[in-house]
Amino acid sequence: MKTLFKISSVVLVALLSAKAYSQESVKDTIKQKPELLDEVIVSAVRVTDKTPVTFSNITKEELESRNLGQDIPILLNFMPSVVTTSDAGAGIGYTGIRVRGSDATRVNVTINGIPYNDSESHGSFWVNMPDFTSSVESLQLQRGVGTSTNGSGAFGASLNLLTDAYSEKSSAEISNSFGSFNTRKHTVKFSTGLMNDHFELAGRVSNIASDGFIDRATSELKSYFLQGTFVKNTTLIKALVFGGAERTYQAWNGLEDPEKLKNDRTYNTSGEYIDDNNVLRFYDNETDNYNQDHFQLHWSEALSDYWTTNVALHYTMGKGYYENYKQNQKLSNYNLSPAIVDGVEIKKTDLIRRKWLDNDFYGTTFSANYAKENLEVIIGGGYNRYEGKHSGNVLWTRDVVLPTYNYQFYEDFANKEDLNVFAKVDYALNAKWRLYGDLQYRRAHYSADGDDTGIVDDTFDFFNPKAGITYLPTNKSSIYLSYARANREPNRNDYEDGSPRPEKLNDFELGWRYKGRAAKINLNAYYMKYKDQLVLTGALNDVGAPVRENSGDSYRMGIEAEAVLKISDYFYVRPNVTVSLNKNEDFVFVRDGVLQELGNTNIAFSPNVIAGNAITFMPTKNLNLSLLSKFVGSQYMGNIDSEQSKLDAYAVSDVSISYTYSPKSIFKSIVFNALVNNVFDYQYESNGYFFTFDDDYSQPNVVTTIEGAGYYPQAGINFLVGVTLKF
Repeated sequence: MKTLFKISSVVLVALLSAKAYSQESVKDTIKQKPELLDEVIVSAVRVTDKTPVTFSNITKEELESRNLGQDIPILLNFMPSVVTTSDAGAGIGYTGIRVRGSDATRVNVTINGIPYNDSESHGSFWVNMPDFTSSVESLQLQRGVGTSTNGSGAFGASLNLLTDAYSEKSSAEISNSFGSFNTRKHTVKFSTGLMNDHFELAGRVSNIASDGFIDRATSELKSYFLQGTFVKNTTLIKALVFGGAERTYQAWNGLEDPEKLKNDRTYNTSGEYIDDNNVLRFYDNETDNYNQDHFQLHWSEALSDYWTTNVALHYTMGKGYYENYKQNQKLSNYNLSPAIVDGVEIKKTDLIRRKWLDNDFYGTTFSANYAKENLEVIIGGGYNRYEGKHSGNVLWTRDVVLPTYNYQFYEDFANKEDLNVFAKVDYALNAKWRLYGDLQYRRAHYSADGDDTGIVDDTFDFFNPKAGITYLPTNKSSIYLSYARANREPNRNDYEDGSPRPEKLNDFELGWRYKGRAAKINLNAYYMKYKDQLVLTGALNDVGAPVRENSGDSYRMGIEAEAVLKISDYFYVRPNVTVSLNKNEDFVFVRDGVLQELGNTNIAFSPNVIAGNAITFMPTKNLNLSLLSKFVGSQYMGNIDSEQSKLDAYAVSDVSISYTYSPKSIFKSIVFNALVNNVFDYQYESNGYFFTFDDDYSQPNVVTTIEGAGYYPQAGINFLVGVTLKF
């Protein structure tokens, strides 16, 4: 904590000193474009068309038309190279995103430049921030390594979100939506506007509930967002508090039974057990429960016509547990001694366990931006610390008496420190050529003492250089070539599953951008060369988290294309497609007790074809009709090219309708939204798992490798409708 405040003090003193040189002319610029100071908050981690990085932007307006309760990953489903998943099958509850085949643990997520990925698992759990879309001003998805950012390295993409900009005028809105599976969302937002031209207070509260497509996969989600802003001339200070509370019935087991997958697709194995009368039942409290609260303080300053700065302090606290009914468990696994019951030694029993996580995450980020004529420079970085307490309790057993009430069978602690500094330079040689350079140093130290991880005390020092060149043949087009290096440390689950090595990636990107009156086109070719990539094996651990392993040498290469085509003033088409190869090189696997060389195999969960399209018709300025389509090619859920591990290709389409009515009094506007998901009622699975185990019991001296797979069925045709009253 002392290090944090030392860094923060140095940055604040430097900012105050530089402010003395602030020039009057910059005030006029800010008055003309007040949103510039809001954008400074994320300018250190975002890119523009001048940067040789592949990216896509989404604005608040684009998100609003489909913001009816589904998580942010689901709303990003139609972006290039994106595949999304939903445990409960309808986009509410636990959801995930993959980009270019890389899973969510490799997608770096920041909120206002603050790292959001969990420090230990590297995952982003959107269920902890329900309806956060309602507080997002804009987001940018950078594919590949992207530009240097805060937090863990991006191995497939980086997603940065900017929360609501301050508003000069007061406003309020009430949103309500309802839909299939008893889904409902209720949101109230307000802004005071700038009071005395300097202060604004804005906030939101939301409540989302859904029964889910999968049996008992219920979600009870609550969230809040409160923001105070001070703005004066060249200064912007923002204080934010936001968070959420989630209670979801677990649906992370998937479905292995082929018969049920065909005829009973909503069946959920979570919580099932056999009672004393040999009757199948389901445990009522097989739930996941977690609260998370975020505190952020940002200070943005326009020091002159050329210099802007931002410094931020942040703190996140989280606490929660998940509870399971576990059958036929070894007492020794819970540090319980065998018991004698009616003269019989009991070594196994049914029990109910609860596993807790109590963590704190805090730190600072900072940046200074210089822009003058043909030169742009960004210097930034951050220091963050994570402290996590893991513990587990046995609440009840069927056959033995617990030593104490709420018996604790384990407790361990983990700490992680993350320091990074970076410098970025964009230099225009002339009107046609631009050079880009980006250097980052990052140090991560992780320590843990759990029985599952063993004693861990590792420090990683990473140097991540990036460079690129942009050529502008015309004022409507540009061609770019870039190279980026990324390194990434293992996560907690990797330590639990073995002795992992850090990953390394060299990313090469070649792209062409065109922006005309009737068309906007981006074409991009990429080659991502990995060393010791921690690829998904397809298997899950006992809490549904994916298992990973180092694969040695591997690569991903492909071509991405996206466009916005204006057919007429009322008709737009937005297609995108990715065609790729994703290979493990010289992969080996032990089958039937014999080491086999499989050569080059497909990387798990990496479809070779991903395509999306949005056809939008706007007959009037108040009415918007869209047909959204997504195709995901077949993919393997493991790395050994087993046919049993194959996840079939699927294609789904949604229909989105938005109509805005502007009455003459009371309301500024009334917005009606409707969303029909999977309009053609296609039965598909967007995610699954694959596992193998060796059977050496059935036949003496014979080892047989057994394969198995499970799937996560997604909902057929379903709908959401909503109305928003804006004051």
